[in-house]
Amino acid sequence: PASHCNLVRTNKCRIQPSFRKIVTMDASPIPQAAAAASANPNANANASVDSLSSSSSRSLNPFDKALQHASAYPLKRNPLEQITTIQVNIGLTCNQACTHCHVASSPARKETMSRAVADKVLDLLASSPHITTLDITGGAPEMHDQFTYLVTEARKLQKHVMDRCNLTILNTPGMENLANFLATHQVHIVASLPCYTSANVNAQRGDSVFEESILALQKLNALGYGHPGTGLLLDLVYNPVGPFLPPNPTKLEVDYKQSLRKDFGIVFNSLYTITNMPIKRFLQDLKTRPDVVVSDTDGNVVSSMSAVDAYQDLLVRSFNPQTIGKLMCQTQVHVAYDGTIYDCDFNYALDLPSRLGNSDSSVENEGRNVLEYESVSEIVARNPCVVTAKHCLGCTAGVGSSCGGALI
Repeated sequence: PASHCNLVRTNKCRIQPSFRKIVTMDASPIPQAAAAASANPNANANASVDSLSSSSSRSLNPFDKALQHASAYPLKRNPLEQITTIQVNIGLTCNQACTHCHVASSPARKETMSRAVADKVLDLLASSPHITTLDITGGAPEMHDQFTYLVTEARKLQKHVMDRCNLTILNTPGMENLANFLATHQVHIVASLPCYTSANVNAQRGDSVFEESILALQKLNALGYGHPGTGLLLDLVYNPVGPFLPPNPTKLEVDYKQSLRKDFGIVFNSLYTITNMPIKRFLQDLKTRPDVVVSDTDGNVVSSMSAVDAYQDLLVRSFNPQTIGKLMCQTQVHVAYDGTIYDCDFNYALDLPSRLGNSDSSVENEGRNVLEYESVSEIVARNPCVVTAKHCLGCTAGVGSSCGGALI
């Protein structure tokens, strides 16, 4: 749609038009890949829904069907030396309750990581030299008791530490020294800012969140974050406000940098674009949207479908096999606040733990908690395949999506 941040400059990031206007296709039978190309410029022409419905794949979920068509089923982890990250969801307490939040964090959530789990994560970092990065997410990670401990001890191990920060936490009473702490320990900040104007940000994340985010970014810039040569990395995260894929990340980053510098004097390093997963709050938002009308070139209504089905169809049609091998679930181990091992934060949100332990064991959760392991190599050895479901299509659509942004 022309209202994406980067496609029509004069439109900036205004609230997106109805998805009803986005999906159009010719009424005549055409290959699904061609329909994908017309409805979504990021769609990969190799992803044919028709060919994914063969009798040999009918029992598989849509993502596994796509993998099978790409000769990549089942999805496997990369070799041990390519698994470089431990991502931890430190807990779900947050000072915000965003509409797109896939783990449904809020001020009311009380789940948080114990010192025992934090110590085990640090043990794994120390015993696994191929792990170079500790990626801390939440909730608002900084609100949790183990946050400063994890950061301080991981930096002593000379690990790269990433903090997935919502920015407004930096202005919260009691957090006055947080920005200085992050700078002192050279923590890489990955900050959510779904647009560079207030309307979209506040619509998605709450009243005055944009203004508070700008103040936080200016505070970080004053400490050296985002400036070349300081070693203080500041990356921003864009995710769409509505049911569509992110636009071209390179062009969007240029728009972000020009607008934030011109309007607020803000600088940052890179922009990550992340596709919304049709789960949790974003799924509920889709359910409130009107049906999507599919029209032919003359404007005649051909069919209609729910916004949920239309978005899932968009993800299927946009499957890009070039993203396989670069997916975050293939290069990381994810640890939840209670120590349960997952393949990614999205699987954690859906309670889909890693496929660990002896399948014949009478102990249901045997091998699924990080406290049972001495090294990441042990975890990987018992978990060669990734647990997948239809939401995984969000990571393989278009140019791909991950906690590090686009994949190709």
